[in-house]
Amino acid sequence: MLTDALGRRFYYLRLSITDVCNFRCTYCLPDGYQGKPNESFLTLPEIRQTITAFADLGTEKIRITGGEPSLRKDLPDIIAAAAQTKGIRTLAMTSNGYKLPKRIDGWVEAGLNQLNVSIDSLDPRQFASITGHDRLQEILTGLDRAAELGIKVKVNAVLMRGLNDQLSEFLGWLKHTPVTLRFIEVMETGDHSDFFKKHHMSGQSVKQQLLNEGWQPVLRAKSDGPAEEFWHPDYQGRIGLIMPYSKDFCASCNRLRVSSLGKLHLCLFSDHGLDIRPWMAAERDPAELQEKLVSLLQHKAPSHLLHEGKSGGTQNLSIIGG
Repeated sequence: MLTDALGRRFYYLRLSITDVCNFRCTYCLPDGYQGKPNESFLTLPEIRQTITAFADLGTEKIRITGGEPSLRKDLPDIIAAAAQTKGIRTLAMTSNGYKLPKRIDGWVEAGLNQLNVSIDSLDPRQFASITGHDRLQEILTGLDRAAELGIKVKVNAVLMRGLNDQLSEFLGWLKHTPVTLRFIEVMETGDHSDFFKKHHMSGQSVKQQLLNEGWQPVLRAKSDGPAEEFWHPDYQGRIGLIMPYSKDFCASCNRLRVSSLGKLHLCLFSDHGLDIRPWMAAERDPAELQEKLVSLLQHKAPSHLLHEGKSGGTQNLSIIGG
């Protein structure tokens, strides 16, 4: 079992397969992708080796992230490799939903059983303003298809003061839509300090509003992420809150991250990634990678330092998938 020096156990791996993204979200890549699209991202054999090593150490949940994972042509093969790995119980992916109606069937057929899609506004004009794409209806159609296929669907919305902080439209949607909508606090990154100062809004005020309106907490499973989830008997959907600035947010940390270039990130906001790519090669003994992971995990810090205005080496969230 992957356990750090504080006794926290890690059942959940967020695996980035590319840092390329085709959206221009105001809180992440307002000027579009500025990286190197031809960079040598992890190969399928390296991904298989990595997932096998983590699974043998007790990892039960894999989330494929980016950038935008669907920009990799071999995504169905990556999904299948993860789904076929012994010990992996949940295979999830986070996507911006680009061309989702055309692609979701193939992903589910390959083994995907949970999908998170980013929808920061249910107003088409506001959605286009935030993301740079007028694709809201296409994404909603894709979500409907995902629900028809029986996979668990969650929607992510970055909570931004002055942009999408009026919750009535979201609540009206959840009345009849059986998804979990998760509001994520804007997090300060190296490229977007000014945006953070202007638009950050604490999720605690939303939490209090929900409790006042009869929403009730949902018990967390051990492999769940950091969201506090709530349900209401009058709503088909649920609401989750991800509040990284809240007290003791890191106490229940259960996730690790591997970037698309083979760097282990012990925290989303660590100063730098730890290079494990030499141990990810298919010809290496998986036990060597496991030994390396166990050793590196002992250096995981007790907490991030976001509350001190320190975002580490994270310049934007597309780099390691949030």
